[in-house]
Amino acid sequence: MRDFVYQNSTRVIFGKGRISELSQQIPAEERILLVAGGGSIKENGVYSQVREALEGRTVIEYWGIEPNPDISRILPALELVARERTTFLLAVGGGSVVDATKCLALLACNPSAVETLFGRGGKFTDALPLGVVLTAPGTGSEMNSMAAISNRATTQKLVISAPSCQPQFAILDPEVTYSLPPRQWANGIVDAYVHVLEQYLTYEVGGILSNRMAEAVLLAIRECAPKVMQEPHNYEACANLMWCSTLALNGLVGAGVPQDWSTHYIGHELTAIFGIDHARTLAAVLPAMLHARFQSKTDKLLQYGSRILGITAGTDEERARQAIEDTRKFFESLGVPTRLTQYGLTEESIPRVVANLKAARRIRLGERLDITLDQVAAIVKNAL
Repeated sequence: MRDFVYQNSTRVIFGKGRISELSQQIPAEERILLVAGGGSIKENGVYSQVREALEGRTVIEYWGIEPNPDISRILPALELVARERTTFLLAVGGGSVVDATKCLALLACNPSAVETLFGRGGKFTDALPLGVVLTAPGTGSEMNSMAAISNRATTQKLVISAPSCQPQFAILDPEVTYSLPPRQWANGIVDAYVHVLEQYLTYEVGGILSNRMAEAVLLAIRECAPKVMQEPHNYEACANLMWCSTLALNGLVGAGVPQDWSTHYIGHELTAIFGIDHARTLAAVLPAMLHARFQSKTDKLLQYGSRILGITAGTDEERARQAIEDTRKFFESLGVPTRLTQYGLTEESIPRVVANLKAARRIRLGERLDITLDQVAAIVKNAL
């Protein structure tokens, strides 16, 4: 098992009606900027709960954060923070709103980083304090210090990370997920599932507990996913999936073990260039990546197939290949396509993906840094 340092300072307030406790999480003297998306929180009642909980507080609002948050929507909020002398940021929404708020928190205290952010030269130290009221599970951003930000004008997408943008708290009320459309639930489930697999399907280093925790999350997701897709008001299914999504990327299941993330890096470029939902890029790329790296991942695929999928018959190769295809079938059972041609991509699309990775200086991917850009091209081709 590898050495590691693990610290997670986010306070999680989980359960029905817990938004009412919001005022207890933010000091009374703070000037709050509420960051939100397109208005769904007004339709599902979350906005009214938040405003009621913050009655009497100084609250400024900033709306319009879109899925796959773009820097062009964050910069106007930066001006608002300065003008209103904001001292605390509150993200009310899903992962995109949380990621945008984290970026805003960092840029507000590091204004010189605005010019260098997408040039990979930004240096982040301090950040404005922030909290989260989560409305859509999947990204796990509510309990980590990372954020994925896009620049559509330059077809770039990058992950920024700094301890200072770790949310101070996250309120998770499973009942607010009842209004999520099936596509959003499916995306969140795939995102969380692949988060775990990128930390699990690597190679063995004796991380017994981390492996078992990852397997617990995977099993819970598979058990609850069909329930929530068929019964969107099934509280226990929604609650368990919400918690699974948080645990999938709060650093716990990856402690002491190798991590891959090649599927995510390729997927980020597919989103940046072609606008495909993040989770849907993962569902298409992951099976192709696993087939391409079959030899180095066979042992963990066999473990995954046996412990999670119940695959016990056949040769080692047959069982490992079946584990990949059963994973593809799981994604498809959620209504998520697993071929890039279903999004209109062709072989002519591949050079753009490779060029973006090269420009971002991601020329070696994978847990062993053994995936070259030529191999990336082959993986994307096999994902078509």
